[in-house]
Amino acid sequence: MGGISIWQLLIVAVIVVLLFGTKKLRGIGGDLGAAVKGFKKALSDEPAADAKPDQKDAEFPPKQLNEAANSAETAKQKDKEQA
Repeated sequence: MGGISIWQLLIVAVIVVLLFGTKKLRGIGGDLGAAVKGFKKALSDEPAADAKPDQKDAEFPPKQLNEAANSAETAKQKDKEQA
């Protein structure tokens, strides 16, 4: 009843092709495809091709809580000895 039939879509497509021409529509489609490809690439979690995959964040050795407490106590003892 109120829907768009296949014939109406076909008539609209013919009018659009007549107005813009096939070359211009092909260029618009290519630009739109490149934009979508760039958008997907920006959203992807993969690292960029020009980024160095071997580069890592700084790594620090894990420090135990007991070692931290012992080093703090020895620092306090050294300060007392110097005073």
